[in-house]
Amino acid sequence: MAGKAAPSAGRRTAPGVLTAALVLIGASGCAATPHYAPTSHTYYVSPRGDDQNDGSSPGQAWRSLARAERVALEPGDRLLLEGGARFTGTVTLNSAEAGRADRPVVVGSYGGGRATVDAEGSPGISVHNTAGVQIRDLKVTGDRAAYTRDGGINLYADRPGGGKLTGVLVSGVTVSGFQVGIAVGGVEKGNGFKDVTIRQAKLYGNKDAGLLTYGPAFEPSQPAYAHQDFDISGVDAYRNTGDADADDRHTGDGIILGAVRDATVRDSSAHDNGSTSSGEAPSGPVGIWAYDAKNVLLEHNTAYRNHTGSKVDGAGFGFDENVSDSTMQYNLAFHNDGPGFYAYTRKTNGAHKDNTIRYNLTSDDGRKLPRFGGLAVYGHDVRNLRIYQNTVVMTALENGRSGPALRLMDGETGVTVRNNTFVTDGSPLALVDRGLTAKNALVQGNNYRAPKGQWTVQWGDHAYTGLAAWRAATGQERLDGRPVGLTVDPCLSGGELPAVDSPGDAHLLAPDCDALADKGLDLREQFGVDPGPVDYFGRAVGTPPPVGAALPAPD
Repeated sequence: MAGKAAPSAGRRTAPGVLTAALVLIGASGCAATPHYAPTSHTYYVSPRGDDQNDGSSPGQAWRSLARAERVALEPGDRLLLEGGARFTGTVTLNSAEAGRADRPVVVGSYGGGRATVDAEGSPGISVHNTAGVQIRDLKVTGDRAAYTRDGGINLYADRPGGGKLTGVLVSGVTVSGFQVGIAVGGVEKGNGFKDVTIRQAKLYGNKDAGLLTYGPAFEPSQPAYAHQDFDISGVDAYRNTGDADADDRHTGDGIILGAVRDATVRDSSAHDNGSTSSGEAPSGPVGIWAYDAKNVLLEHNTAYRNHTGSKVDGAGFGFDENVSDSTMQYNLAFHNDGPGFYAYTRKTNGAHKDNTIRYNLTSDDGRKLPRFGGLAVYGHDVRNLRIYQNTVVMTALENGRSGPALRLMDGETGVTVRNNTFVTDGSPLALVDRGLTAKNALVQGNNYRAPKGQWTVQWGDHAYTGLAAWRAATGQERLDGRPVGLTVDPCLSGGELPAVDSPGDAHLLAPDCDALADKGLDLREQFGVDPGPVDYFGRAVGTPPPVGAALPAPD
């Protein structure tokens, strides 16, 4: 909004200064005691309004966003657009407005339905160097001409040494037609947003991404994160197609968490993204992923039919460069071009460490890039990654090409792979680079099943066609000198090689017998690893836990 109130409003002082109303609270026999209570205002905008009105009621509504922009919104104020109507322009909040998380400025709709903000070459809603803002129940549309990294809903902080701006809620929105649906950015170390909630949002038809958080370049010697405490739920990022002409960056992503610590994405989905991303780009898009981040939790999400135009990525879920102390759990991935789940870094700086991938389901990923498999670890310096209690199913493509269930590449240290179920129809159950030893990757207590084709584990230059031979040659699948690991039928309810074609098909990857119900290694007792309280479907996990992501359904 503008830097000063319009004369016709006649209600407020300079921006950022609360107008106070004197309230006299009297009691019988007592002198009245003065108290100051801040006054807030609600402003209305309607196609049937008039910009000469004062905007104070639906009957006195303004007509245009340009008129609303002339008023500074102070803490507690509301700007409401008539539901079902379309408004051309931008709603902006700058450093002189809002600013109090306990008395947020609300931008939303009134009446029936949601209003539409139709932006032209700019964000639809822009929040710059302020917070204490709630954006609710709106549609925001653009012409895909906004600048790169600008979002349809764009939160941006560039105050020198300003610290984090606290308190933003985005809820019940639909955003399409921009470079990014919702973007949250900061340009200086530690300068961004805190306590941000994004929920019930549909983000589609954008070029670069559905949702993006970003910040300055990561410094591993002095880690600092622009943003903190993000809660993202109920977000559906889909058909963000990518930019075929963008050969300098990845485009067509679903949800990206960058430069953030203490963030959660749950009950969300990313699907059918990246279909027109550039084949010349140095990297490709991914469904839901994090980079330059700490304490990130991705849980109860789905990622499917995500694509890449390049020769890499196209995955469902990922922990990319400089991610630490983070977890992916209870997620479903299927029919992605790349792996269902991955951990990767190209930087040798020790900053990709102490992450966990557990209780996830992945079916028939690697549809375009089968060499990366269903679950992949690759890059130069992945450290102390724990992979356990996952179920991975891979079947051949129509042309006969297929990828491994598990892909381990050179450049990792302290990676452990335990209590997982791997199923293929003839491709290697595991494909591991030459030179990896137990110090790099330790594989224990997993189940390997090839109901069709040859049972194979490719470890370096050698292909092993039986568990015992592989174990004897490499020392893998041993614990305290005794053999571990299984090759039993997991009794998947969808058959030997279930066809998962929709999120509702996840149950096909659950076992319907007790073959693996209590056959897992006791992670807590033997390795000090928390096995988690429940399986993928929310069923209580006992001791020892099952092998794979799920227990059989109760009778």
